[in-house]
Amino acid sequence: MIEITSSDRKAAFAVTTEVYPADSPYVPPMWSDFDRMLDPKRNPLVKDGHGRFELFTALKDGRPLGRIVAAIHDASNARHGTARAQFGYFDCADDPEIASALLGAAESWARERGMAELVGNFNLTAMQQAGVVTGGFENAPFTDMLFSPPHIAQLLEANGYAPTFPMTTFRIALGDVDPSGLLGDKQKAILADPDYRWMPIDRRHFAERLEESRLILNDGFDANPMFVPPTAEEYRFQAGDMMWVIDKRISTVVHHRGEPVGAIIAIPDLNPLVKAAGGRIGPSFPFRFLWHRWTNRRAVIVYQSVSRAFHNRGLNGAMLYKVTSALKAAGYDELGGTWIADVNGPSLRQAQKAGAKPLHRLHLFAKSLIDHNAVS
Repeated sequence: MIEITSSDRKAAFAVTTEVYPADSPYVPPMWSDFDRMLDPKRNPLVKDGHGRFELFTALKDGRPLGRIVAAIHDASNARHGTARAQFGYFDCADDPEIASALLGAAESWARERGMAELVGNFNLTAMQQAGVVTGGFENAPFTDMLFSPPHIAQLLEANGYAPTFPMTTFRIALGDVDPSGLLGDKQKAILADPDYRWMPIDRRHFAERLEESRLILNDGFDANPMFVPPTAEEYRFQAGDMMWVIDKRISTVVHHRGEPVGAIIAIPDLNPLVKAAGGRIGPSFPFRFLWHRWTNRRAVIVYQSVSRAFHNRGLNGAMLYKVTSALKAAGYDELGGTWIADVNGPSLRQAQKAGAKPLHRLHLFAKSLIDHNAVS
């Protein structure tokens, strides 16, 4: 017998330990992040009135074997003229009955609130982790990437969800990259121009650089599909404890004549540490953390953005040159890049120019909630 419960974060967190084997590439979130992200009293998405969500957990014979979050981002629907609900954190056993019960609960929740479609994964918005893995299942994800085993996409399709909005994540073997290959005349001119200043994201200036990065993100990504500008509180909430893990050598905010115009946010890859710790901070975690900092050779670009007034001037390439050079100098061997949609030709060309190779193939999965056979 399957029981669907709601708002039980502890049971939901336990699901992936129950259903994914230890040798799966899946990496759990940190419990502290999972707990605060799915607490409506703390998450600005709900607290500040931008949206709503509900967490469902499937119990079978008392064991938590599946979970899903149904969410509505009111600001997104208003901005894009949609009536869309989103699902996220969808993880479950390879069990059609469990998947159907979870998806049914999410669909009912969304229909009751007047939504016309349900699309996911989004954890929780399009400005956070997104997608269901449809290829590259053998590859371990970097921090800020989603991973799902093959049966997740199969269960979605079996329940009437269709793949849409294809995306790719990437990795770069830094030993094979010559950063000077990223430099053309535009990039060289920027690097030689004293009007540009390259500001590290260090702890002393963390709050200031974080806000500058948010403003650059909101301006540069304004025309991107599904994008909704995060507020200052949402951005700080999503950043979490990044200040304590950031490596000031490998991120930068670029100023032009005193104004922030470009940013690359790169952090050390924490996934091997988080996986080894099972997503929880126990007595051994400080020692694991120090060892990881000493031995880690992987980093990930969470995002890079350039203000619209500086598009097509070569700043993206100049920033990537700076960061890849810094990564190599700091001893990093591998760089991951979070998802780029197929419709984003310029970013895909930039990734190819940097020597990036595909890591995972992902799609969103969508289902109409409108009963076209209903009699009005």
